[in-house]
Amino acid sequence: MDRKVKIMGIINLNDDSFYSGSRCSSSVFGHKLETMLEQGADIIDLGAVSSRPGALPVDCAEEWRRLREPLEIIKGFHLSPGSISIDTFRTEIVERASSLLGDSFMINDISAGTGFLPCGPGQAPHTSSMLEFVGRHQFPYVAMHIKGTPQTMQTLCDYPNGVVNEVKQYFADFEKEALAYGIRDFIIDPGFGFAKTIEQNWELFNAIPELKQSSGKRILIGISRKSMIYKPLGITPEQSLEASVKANMKAVELGADIIRVHDVAPYSSLSSGRS
Repeated sequence: MDRKVKIMGIINLNDDSFYSGSRCSSSVFGHKLETMLEQGADIIDLGAVSSRPGALPVDCAEEWRRLREPLEIIKGFHLSPGSISIDTFRTEIVERASSLLGDSFMINDISAGTGFLPCGPGQAPHTSSMLEFVGRHQFPYVAMHIKGTPQTMQTLCDYPNGVVNEVKQYFADFEKEALAYGIRDFIIDPGFGFAKTIEQNWELFNAIPELKQSSGKRILIGISRKSMIYKPLGITPEQSLEASVKANMKAVELGADIIRVHDVAPYSSLSSGRS
């Protein structure tokens, strides 16, 4: 395969993420980081706030408290630019992270720049200061599709024009907004599991080539151990590694540029460029 696929390893710095094996305390963070890098992770994605359906909100102060020590540890690894991703929708968090790491990390924003700011019925989501920050500093940026918030999204799975068409339109609208802030290159994440039924997730999965073609952007796929995989099989997230690997390898065949996974080792052949 000529196309280079990047492996993004997930480290959750909280005790609320849906897959217990991804949760990591500061005391073992350095070891987990080193292990994932040795196994072939191209990017490490740090999340201090769970975004599972119904997850309780966490304020900015607590999010930063969970992130700060791991970021200090990362400084000692002298990683290449782009090797770290911070999963946050708060501009304040990326500003603080930048004070420690400079501009060497990626921003993985599940809100696609809205910061989950409130909006009235029929109004487009307000844009937070995130896009202004990204455009000013030209950070690598991932924009994800979601409706509502992690607390409300599972009640918002209605897509009158079809989930694929609406996700395509979402990113077309986002691109216009991004360009206004000088952001010309970004990565799209269809948001599997976010305001989508299991059937809608798989419809969107099979449309990966269509999403890539319509957007002209690189695409990140985050399906590892999610309910779209384990629920139809009648198993748990902990039992879904084999099925997750098969689905991710299919995503790569369909055109995924980055696969976001809890388990790095099974994908080492992709990371080393052998496929």
